[in-house]
Parts: sequence; C-alpha cells; structure tokens
Amino acid sequence: MGERPALLPQPWRVRFADGTGAELADGLSIACDDAPGFLATAHWFRRTIEAATGWRVEVGGATTCATIELRAGRVDVPAPGPEGERYHLRVADGRIVVTAPAASGAFYGLQTVRQLLDADWYRHAPPGGRARPALAVGGVEVEDGPRFSWRGVHLDVSRHFMPMPFLLRLVDLAALHKLNMLHLHLTDDQGWRVPIPKHPRLTEVGAWRRESPLGHGRDRVGDGVPHGGFYTHADLAELVGYAAERHVTVVPEVDMPGHMVAAIAAYPELGNTGEEREVLAHWGISRHVLNLEEPTLQFCWDVIDEVADIFPGGGWFHIGGDECPTVEWEESTTARTLMAAEGMTDPRQLQGWFNARIAEHLGGIGRTVIGWDEILEGGAPEGSVVMSWRDEAGGVAAAEAGHDVVMTPQQWLYLDWAYADDPAEPLAICPAISVERVYGYDPVGSVPPEKRHHVLGAQANLWTEYVPTPEHAEYLYFPRLCALSEVVWSDPDAEGRSFGEFEARLGRHLERLAALGVNYRPLSGPTPGQSRVWRPA
Repeated sequence: MGERPALLPQPWRVRFADGTGAELADGLSIACDDAPGFLATAHWFRRTIEAATGWRVEVGGATTCATIELRAGRVDVPAPGPEGERYHLRVADGRIVVTAPAASGAFYGLQTVRQLLDADWYRHAPPGGRARPALAVGGVEVEDGPRFSWRGVHLDVSRHFMPMPFLLRLVDLAALHKLNMLHLHLTDDQGWRVPIPKHPRLTEVGAWRRESPLGHGRDRVGDGVPHGGFYTHADLAELVGYAAERHVTVVPEVDMPGHMVAAIAAYPELGNTGEEREVLAHWGISRHVLNLEEPTLQFCWDVIDEVADIFPGGGWFHIGGDECPTVEWEESTTARTLMAAEGMTDPRQLQGWFNARIAEHLGGIGRTVIGWDEILEGGAPEGSVVMSWRDEAGGVAAAEAGHDVVMTPQQWLYLDWAYADDPAEPLAICPAISVERVYGYDPVGSVPPEKRHHVLGAQANLWTEYVPTPEHAEYLYFPRLCALSEVVWSDPDAEGRSFGEFEARLGRHLERLAALGVNYRPLSGPTPGQSRVWRPA
C-alpha cells in the first residue's frame, strides 16, 4: 500500500487502518440516496474517474452491489462550519461509503476519496489510452467538516482579462481544496467585463484600453498593446452552472462609486465634469468617480439588476466601495448641495449616502451587500458584510459594530504579492507573502472572543495589475491557496498541527497539481522557466 495518503486540507478526524479497505476497478458502480443533489454529485465523480482511468463507471442500481455509496444522513463532528458541508467517509470491507447531510458534504467526501488514490488519477486520460489496472485503497475512516462558511478565492478580471477556460479551471481547483466562494471582480477603471443591454457602450467602449503599463506602474511606461475583452451572458451562465455543480458560489463585484473610469469613458455623463475620458491605461487610484445624481443612481440600479440576474450568488452582491477620492465631489455644486440638504459636514459622508441608496435597492431584490472595509467610514449599511483588506482593524471594527466579516488582510492574503523578496520572483506589486505566512494566519486571532461569530471566514485575493496570464495566476495562487484551504477548513487546535507537518503533506499534494498541469511554484522557489533572472544550477 505504500505510505499513507496526504490529505489536504487536514480532516478534523482521521483514522487509518492496515491493509486494503476496498478495490476499485473497471465496471465500478456508484449508488446514492434519493436526496437533493446527490445524483448530480455522483455523476460528477463518475466523469472524473472515467476520464482519469478509461473505466466504465455506473451510477445507480442496488446499494448492496455498489463499491461506492453516497448516503444522506447526519454527521456529528465538532467542526463549527455549516452542517451540510460535513461528511463521514469509511473505506472498509470492500466498500467506500460517504455519509453527509447534504450534497455539498457528499461532494467534499468524494474529494477526499480522490486524495486516497494515486496522483495520476488526477490526469485527464489514462496512459496510452489504455484502461488503468485495478487499484487497492487502504482502509480509513474520516469525520470531517469546515471551520468557516466562507472559504474564498478572488480573481480580478478587470486589470487583465482572463479567458473562460481559466475561470472554469479555477473553479475546479478551488473545489479540489474545499474552497466554496469565487469572488469575481468584474469592473474597474481599466476595464468593464460584463454586458449590460441597457448600456451597451459599457462593453463596446469600457471593455478595452489603449495599452497597459510595461514593468512597474510607477514607471509610467506603456506597452503600446491594446487590451480587453468581456464575457457574454452565456459565458457567465456557464460559469455559474459549472461552479454550482462543484458547490462553489460565484459572487459578483461591481465596484462603485470609485474605480468607475471605464464606465465614465463609455458614458461621460456619469462623471462629475462631463468630460470625455479614456479607459484607464495605467494602474493606481483615479480621482474620477461617479456623480451623485439620480440618473447615475438609476444607471447603477440597472447594472445591479442585470448582474444579479446572471449571478444568483447565494444572495451576495459586492459593491466594492474602496479607494474613492472625494476631490471631485468637493468641487461639485450638486454634491455640495446634497451635503447641505442632508446636514453632512464631511464629504466622506457622501459615500455613506450613496452606499445606503445602493443597499436599499439590493435589499429590494433580496441581496446582501458586501463591501471593502472603507464602507465603514461613511457608515456601512445595516446588515452589510465587510471585507477587511487594508489590515485586520476594519474587520474588528465591523464585528464590534455587529457586521459579519470576511477577513482578507493584504499582509497575509493578497496573493498578487511576491512569495519572497528575491529578484528571481516574477514582477509583483509588493514583497513578500510566503506559504508559511499564509498558513500561520488565523482569521479570528485579532477579534474579541465574544465577536468571533461575526467572522464568516477568510479569502485570498488576486489582483491582476502584474498578472497578465492564467499561467502567472496559477503560479501566484499555488501553493499559497493550498495553505489557505487548511486555515479555513481544518481544526486550528489539532494535535501535531504545525507548518512542518503541513509542508510534508503539501509536497506530496503538489504531485496532484503537477498531474493536473498546474503552473504552481515549487517549495524551493521558481523554476528557471518561472524565474525573472537566470540562476545556473
């Protein structure tokens, strides 16, 4: 049987047994209870196994004849996350039985089953096109469930447009690590990626920029190459359906009222001066923001309604709210009149007024507002969720004020930062966040114990100013995203838990990523093909 499999993220309870627990072979059968989503989960597993092995796998039939069985049932495990995502896995007496209260738990149980198999079982076809031989699976019992309900990965597709196949691949890689939220940053100053039929110029004009910075943005040197793109409604519907099958929720973000230059370039009347502008072709924070007039609010509501129709999003809708300079409002007669009428003394309060109007509309269509921690400064709308990115202080303040929180502090979880302060690392916005630093993060460590129930979980963010390709994105995600998966899933107080123990499992887990063709960064540092400088062996 060889060494025991490296399970990642580490389950809450696991007991290995000696000898063979079950044997998998051509003609494998899977049976499942008649519970919502269980059959779809069984078919997902069938497709995965058939692709890797060349076997015929049957779904359905009598449970007494099946090698793998999915059962609906309660699972008692001290993991504090959602009960539906728990599972019990037993490999013994020639059978693999996964018990879970809901299909999501069954799905995660089957992801663990995959980790009991050889890394080559993660490939997309068997070697030489010939069916694989039978495989003996060691006996094991796992009782497992998540620590947090929000286990997120973020991707900015505005700064650099990412093709649809990569979004689907990212869903698969997130689900492989039992992450359940994909936060998609769809709009920003540098590009607008979602079509809005009522406002077609958002993609006709706003989806394209003249060029991108060459090297660091601070150098203000352009590459002279036009860049852009957008997703069709059919693309995004495909993404949502694909993600749902893998129990990943896609959460859309439309950043407002700042980071809106692409929209203002398409419709200058949305700005405060009416001047024509280009989609921003450099990085940084623009002073050009939305005006606060009623037609502009109606524009925002149109966008929200369209995006909400595309993304069910579990009821979530991210409105951004970060990095919104007030200089144009201070110079605007309309904004100053609004301040006087509302009794405001600080222009920052105008953003609070804007957020409240947006939140009221979102509440009317059954959505919960999410915003970056700046929304606290103008008064966060009641019931809104705060993503704490500048540090942990925003999350602490939000929790103390009664808001739910997703922790995503840049010092630990901004994966556009380099792995190390080393010239060999690819160009990045900042150094340095190592795998060990991510692994050592505790989402509730800075939050008072009596307020920790407000912390929904944590999320790793990838902003793409310096990430022009999917391959580069994979390099920055992995293996740091592997570390985050254990932070948000596993028991932080488990006996023997340490970075050294995790790193040993991670080294073997990377064999799975290699089989999938993921462009991960080796633990020893970038390969010669990934490195920015040549280092002879």
